[in-house]
Amino acid sequence: MFPFTILVHLAGILCVTLVMVWMIYFQGGLAWSTSKNKRLIFNMHPVLMIVFYIFLSSEAIVHFKSCIPGTRSYKKMVHTALHSVASTGAIVGVAAVLKFHNEVGTDNFYSSLHSWLGLTTIIFFGLQWTSGILVFFCPRLHNYIRSRGLPWHVFIGLLVYVAALASAESGIVELVALLQGRNLMGRFSLEARVARCLGLSLLVLGALVVRSAVLPSPSSTSVCPKTESHTTCS
Repeated sequence: MFPFTILVHLAGILCVTLVMVWMIYFQGGLAWSTSKNKRLIFNMHPVLMIVFYIFLSSEAIVHFKSCIPGTRSYKKMVHTALHSVASTGAIVGVAAVLKFHNEVGTDNFYSSLHSWLGLTTIIFFGLQWTSGILVFFCPRLHNYIRSRGLPWHVFIGLLVYVAALASAESGIVELVALLQGRNLMGRFSLEARVARCLGLSLLVLGALVVRSAVLPSPSSTSVCPKTESHTTCS
């Protein structure tokens, strides 16, 4: 049987490739500090949010839910480590857009769906990460509490992940509208097509990741070890 998780990896790599092409090839590159083109600072934001926040979060979910070699403790460590790197990248990504706004004199967190949704997602992602550390890594916590908390951890984690995807999609729409409104991007240009493909690829990635998390593979009973009672094949 073709490993389903390969599709998740390929979709994630496609998203990373598309955002890199868009920001580096079409938008001129990346820079944390520049005195000439401040847009290069902003370009760090979508790259960091998709490469780290979206892609690594997807890998964290797929890694933990897939039947790959390793004990449950090992999977928890990798799952947590990937989410930790993802959260770090997200913080730097938010810092990049704040830095851009401050240097060009734009208000931070103005009244747009993307900014509000993005900020809310970052806050809940941090709360989810902290609660996961406290519940699943505290040695004094009773196993009953862990077992009762696991379904909520999975549900809220997927909800935050979907919210992150929605934030990314709204960000793409907002950026395309801004560029086209300033005549910096043609409606039917190659850059516009790359942006649309990125949006569709994120949608496909999200669907594949959620499927991997909530639906077991038909071969789950024959492939997954019985000791991994909370792990489903993908």
